[in-house]
Amino acid sequence: MPAEDPFDQGTGSILRQPKAVWATAGASVVAFMGIGLVDPILPSIAKGLEATPSQVSLLFTSYFLITAVAMLVTGFVSSRIGGRKTLLTGLALVVVFAGLSGTSSSVAELVGFRAGWGLGNALFVSTALAVIVGAAAGGSSAAILLYESALGLGMACGPLLGALLGDASWRYPFFGTAALMAIGFVCITAFLKEQPKPARRTSLLDPVRALGHGGLASVATSAFFYNYAFFTILAFTPFVLNMTPYKSGAVFFAWGLLLAVFSVLVAPRLQKRFGSLKVLGASLVLLAVDLLILGYGNHTAAIVCTIVSGAFIGMNNTVYTELALGVSDAPRPVASAGYNFVRWFAAAAAPYLAPKIEEWSNIHVPFVVAALAAVVGALVVRIRRTSLTHEAEELEPKHATEDGVTVFAN
Repeated sequence: MPAEDPFDQGTGSILRQPKAVWATAGASVVAFMGIGLVDPILPSIAKGLEATPSQVSLLFTSYFLITAVAMLVTGFVSSRIGGRKTLLTGLALVVVFAGLSGTSSSVAELVGFRAGWGLGNALFVSTALAVIVGAAAGGSSAAILLYESALGLGMACGPLLGALLGDASWRYPFFGTAALMAIGFVCITAFLKEQPKPARRTSLLDPVRALGHGGLASVATSAFFYNYAFFTILAFTPFVLNMTPYKSGAVFFAWGLLLAVFSVLVAPRLQKRFGSLKVLGASLVLLAVDLLILGYGNHTAAIVCTIVSGAFIGMNNTVYTELALGVSDAPRPVASAGYNFVRWFAAAAAPYLAPKIEEWSNIHVPFVVAALAAVVGALVVRIRRTSLTHEAEELEPKHATEDGVTVFAN
C-alpha cells in the first residue's frame, strides 16, 4: 500500500484544512519567528543600549529560562481552561511583552520583558500542535507536517524580519512581532472553536515524574547537551560574524531554510533508511565538526558553517522530538513537557556562558565547548541506545500522533 502523500488534494491534504488550522499555523509561524528575531540585531541592541555581548545575550537566557520552567505549567493550564484559551493567553502575553521590549531603555528592562515574552510563547507553542491536530481534516500526518513547516518557516523568516526592520532601528522588530501576534490573536478568536479538554487533568509534577523513565531521561539528557551547542550558534555567532543586520539576517535566513528542509523532508527519509539513533548520533558528530571549523576558520568559513549547521539542527530536532514522544509510556503531552523542561535549561545557559567563556579565554573556546557538548550528546545516545530503542522505532520511526504536544523541536 503506497504511503500517504500529505500534499495530495484529497481530504487529508496539507493544503485543504479548515480556517482554524491555518489561523493557528499562521500564528505559529510568528511565534517561532520571535526566537530568531533578535539574531541580526544583537550587535545593534548592544550598541543602542551601551551593553556588552554577555549582557545582551541575557535576552535569550531570560526567554528560555522562563520557557523551561513554564513547561511544568502549560499542561496544567491547558488541561483546565482548554487549548483555545491557552493559545489566546499566550498570544496576549507575547503581544504585551514584545511591544514593551521595543520601549526598553536599558538591557535590564529588555531582559525582563523577554522573560514575559518567553512565558507567553511557551503557553502558545506547547499547545499549538495539539490544537492543529485536533482541528485538522484527514488525520494527523498532514497536520503535523503543517506544524513542522510553520516551525521551519518561522525560524527562517525571524532573522529576515529582524534584519529588515532592525536596519532602521533595533526597536522595530519587537513592535512588528507584537503587531503580527495581535493579528494572530484576532484570527484565532474568529476561527478557532474550543477544543475538547483532556479526560485527566495534568498536575504540575507529572512532567517531572515522567523523567523517572530511563529512556525519556536519556533523551532529555542528550538533548540538553545538544541544545547547548545549538544555542551557542544561535546566540553567540552573530557577534562573531559582526555583520550588518541585512547580511546577518541573510545568513540566518539561509540557516533557517536548511533547518526547515532537513527537519521536514530529509530527516524522515534518513530515519527510514538508517534508523533514528544512527541518524542522530552521526548528525551530532557532524555538528561538532562544523562548530570547530566555525570557531577556527576565517570569516567566510564561519558564514558557511553557520548556514550548514541548520541542516544538522533540523535533523536533530526531528529525531529528538520523536524519541521523546515515543520512548516512554507516559502520555505524550506529559513526556514532551518533561523533556522540554530539561533541554530548555541548556538553551538558557549557552547564550550567557558563551560570551563569558570568550572573556575568560578567546573567541575560539566557546565553539570548542559547544562541540564537546554535541559529542557528549552523541555519547549519551550511544551508551543508552538500548533504553532509547522503542519497539519498532529503528525500523519505522513515527511522527507524533494526535495527543502529542511538541515545543520548537520538530
